[in-house]
Amino acid sequence: QVQLVDSGGGSVQAGGSLRLSCVASGYTFSSGCMGWFRQAPGKEREGVAGIFRDDIPTYADSVKGRFTISEDNAMNTLYLQMNNLQPEDTAMYYCAAQRYCSRSLHKNSYAYWGQGTQVTVSS
Repeated sequence: QVQLVDSGGGSVQAGGSLRLSCVASGYTFSSGCMGWFRQAPGKEREGVAGIFRDDIPTYADSVKGRFTISEDNAMNTLYLQMNNLQPEDTAMYYCAAQRYCSRSLHKNSYAYWGQGTQVTVSS
């Protein structure tokens, strides 16, 4: 049974940083494809960053240059380093994993989800 546990959210001022973590169990981490998503109130869940079998990350345009996705295979942990946070980054953030790997940031490509961690950025 795959389980993803997100953590690391919080409240920061604009320009601040946070690092999200996602510990995976029951998932073949080293050969899997994983990503981070976010959902603001009243909006669709959107892909933020993904890392795939070739270890080449993909980012949404809105976070390029500010967010970095990485993984620690030994610890079965996925990270999202978020720098220069802005109020529009405020959302619930979720890590997710694919059952069948594809280079995609669409939520329908992901079968497993964490419980989410809230990020709030004030101006």
